[in-house]
Amino acid sequence: MTALPPTPTPAPTDAGVDTGRRSLIRAGAALGATGLIPGLQAAVYAQGSDKPEKEEVKIGFIPLTDCASVVMASVLGFDKKYGVKIIPTKEASWAGVRDKLVNGELDMAHVLYGLVYGVHLGTAGPKKDMAVLMNLNHNGQAITLSKKLADKGAVDGPSLAKLMASDKRDYTFAQTFPTGTHAMWINYWLAAAGISPVSGAKLITVPPPQMVANMRVGNMDGFCVGEPWNHRAIMDGIGITANTTQDIWKDHPEKVLGTTGDFVKKYPNTTRAVMMAVIEAGRWIDAGLQNKMKMAETVADKSYVNTSVDAINQRILGRYQNGMGKTWDDPNHMKFFNDGLVNFPFLSDGMWFLTQHKRWGLLKDHPDYLAVAKQVNQVDLYKQVASAMKISVPKDVMRSTKMIDGVVWDGKDPAKYADGFKIKA
Repeated sequence: MTALPPTPTPAPTDAGVDTGRRSLIRAGAALGATGLIPGLQAAVYAQGSDKPEKEEVKIGFIPLTDCASVVMASVLGFDKKYGVKIIPTKEASWAGVRDKLVNGELDMAHVLYGLVYGVHLGTAGPKKDMAVLMNLNHNGQAITLSKKLADKGAVDGPSLAKLMASDKRDYTFAQTFPTGTHAMWINYWLAAAGISPVSGAKLITVPPPQMVANMRVGNMDGFCVGEPWNHRAIMDGIGITANTTQDIWKDHPEKVLGTTGDFVKKYPNTTRAVMMAVIEAGRWIDAGLQNKMKMAETVADKSYVNTSVDAINQRILGRYQNGMGKTWDDPNHMKFFNDGLVNFPFLSDGMWFLTQHKRWGLLKDHPDYLAVAKQVNQVDLYKQVASAMKISVPKDVMRSTKMIDGVVWDGKDPAKYADGFKIKA
């Protein structure tokens, strides 16, 4: 593995951050004074009605690389700058995150996009009004196949389909939560290769940190999960990367900062303050190699992801290997800011997950896709925060992409899109 330069520990109050802070304070004071953005003066510790209503905020996370902006907001002190204290809370499973969000044990969470929508519609457990505050990252997940399958020639979707057609045994694949991102990525990937994830394979749910151990003992043939567990499978010699999720959808939405609708209503100033701290942490991570390396060193600790730094730091820099000798530099690796594009909660992104929930039978009927997305995705709130931080915001709340199977998603006719797939439930 290529040796990387030593990384000095930057103080969170370096010159660039101070400059950003001064401009934010000026913007916050001006906008807050006009009443355009209520509560924004929390950024400058103003006393009174603009002060964060709740100063300690418990944010749940699962041990994955993409929890990094939440962790670094706390570690580097960006939270304190905005008048709050983020308490990152390590959780064992996405089901646990869901339950603790719903019952109020957690204030917010680093959470699967589709989990939030599943709870909002009651398809992923208890029904409760939910909120996607912002995206935490784009890209950076993968489909891992077992080394045993690779040795038989199954190294991507088409070759897996060929092997499964000739070997009629049952095949088991793992995802991390039934309505979550990883379930939708592996379902889409299998279907794009002509394999029905409903009738042609068995799908099981496994928490992310347990994926590698379960593959090691032969409990599944493949899985979809976030990093570092795909790279960890390669390092341990038990799996290969068949596809990255950015191969399925370039710059796809992944984890979000999620909470309940009630929390946003009760603590609007706190919500904005946390969003600003996390956005600033994401911007810091994306600012350069040294910051990414510092992040990898931090989140690798047993308090967070609990793995080796090497399992994290290669793919966070876009240095990929597939476990079979191929290496490449991927420009579409995991990103946390990307000039604000990452964090904007596009309505079409939320709607896409609903189309897949309908496709795979998690929803019996077509919902009002756009109306649900408008309820869940806090676009106006995000725009307030972005304006204060002088972060560019996309002109359109919809975006278009061509998926791995050549099908274009643009959010214009979600019901037709959901019903248009050859392979579905």
